[in-house]
Amino acid sequence: MPRFDTPANYRQTRSPRFGAARLFAAFSPSAPAYAQSTPKDSNVPKPQPTRRIVVSIPDRILALLEDGRVVKIYDVAVGAQVSPSPSGEFQIAHRLSNPTYFKPGVTIAPGPGNPLGTRCMGLGIRGFGIHGTNRPSSIGNDASHGCIRLKNSDVEDLFARVRVGDRVSLLAERTEEVAQLFGGELSPTKVANDQTQWRALSPRTARATPAGASKPDFAQVRFNKGEHPWKRCLDS
Repeated sequence: MPRFDTPANYRQTRSPRFGAARLFAAFSPSAPAYAQSTPKDSNVPKPQPTRRIVVSIPDRILALLEDGRVVKIYDVAVGAQVSPSPSGEFQIAHRLSNPTYFKPGVTIAPGPGNPLGTRCMGLGIRGFGIHGTNRPSSIGNDASHGCIRLKNSDVEDLFARVRVGDRVSLLAERTEEVAQLFGGELSPTKVANDQTQWRALSPRTARATPAGASKPDFAQVRFNKGEHPWKRCLDS
């Protein structure tokens, strides 16, 4: 039979020695070309921080905390003497951009004249919440119907940082925690009729309850639709 010689280059590629070398390189951990890499899952969500809003009603300041650390402080307006802000523990029940303002016989569409401003966050208690304002000059004062007001630019910033379910603490007295968050100190002084005068001493404000004046009973604060301009965002 005729003899057919296999080309030298083909014989080389079929060489057992060459094949073993390739197998060794392919499965060798030290071979960079075939080194295994740990897959990275970019879709794994990052853990969310624990957020909390703390409002010092005497100081008229709101702090946003993440994992117990203050990340932002805002000046606010709180309830006037005849309509004080409630105190206690709440949570954000809902969030609304460009809310419509409602009260009996009056509806105000979103816009510059809306008393709720550009953002509103209800707290699960009818008639109260955190929102913007069409009266920025009221910020820093006891001026609202009980809600916590912020400048529109501030409420938009806060709105973007928080979510439904975040804890909200409205504090009517200056506690040790408030002093740590906002600076200053708690300075109680006994006055007439064994009542306590709380001086809210902080870098932003120094305010004292008038001697002999009792603190409002926030638990008894109630308004009906005829007395309090209720808002759809705050209606719960």
